Amino acid sequence: MKRTIFEKLGLSEKETKIYLALLESGAISVRGLANITKINRGSVYDILKKLQKKGLVAFYHHETKQKFIAEDPEKLKTLIEEKERKLKTAKSDIEKIIPELRSIQEKNGQKPTTKFYEGRTGIKTILDNVFEILASEANTEKEYYVYSAKEASEDIKEAYPNFTKDRIKQGISVKAISLAGGGRVSGLDQRRWLGTEQNSATFILIYPGRCAFISRDVNGVPVGVIIENEMVYETQKVIFLQLWNLLEK
Repeated sequence: MKRTIFEKLGLSEKETKIYLALLESGAISVRGLANITKINRGSVYDILKKLQKKGLVAFYHHETKQKFIAEDPEKLKTLIEEKERKLKTAKSDIEKIIPELRSIQEKNGQKPTTKFYEGRTGIKTILDNVFEILASEANTEKEYYVYSAKEASEDIKEAYPNFTKDRIKQGISVKAISLAGGGRVSGLDQRRWLGTEQNSATFILIYPGRCAFISRDVNGVPVGVIIENEMVYETQKVIFLQLWNLLEK
């Protein structure tokens, strides 16, 4: 029997040992349990009290002795139900204080926060963040801006094959400036070309309150950075739109 399941239910190793011993032995005294489990009597008694509070153990008096017995194993389900109830309550409480926590975080909005990511999983995290921010109720913008680069575009496709499809599904628009040639429109997107012969290896995403950079390290591994700062975002957005208006369709 895999005892790790009991750990997931919140039982310690000793609690599990005593509970299983009770199931096997039936009604038994503290001394009897101590002999079977090789745990000292004081600890056995304390553990039995904990198991009793969890609804897994009952006791009765037989003559002058107190004996303990395991409850029906179905009672284990109540531990799961209790955990689910507590998690549901915790989730509700967290949702209530998230606005307050964000308010605290935004007080430091003038200090850019930089987060680093690596590999396809890291790139996927960045792309998920783009959707998360643009889809949030607090955000009124449903558009972001991109400087597209061929190498990084390939990494993005590998990290998140359905990125474009999911973007369109969520009604999110994008303006993209391709640094070199290539690229095509897929829906809810506009594209213009800078026409440079040099193809930058860095893909840049500009979205509310953030700028993300996706590239490769010296070993060819995809890497990414998110800079969280409203002023940096607004500056990069202005530069992008000025360049956008200068380029021909």
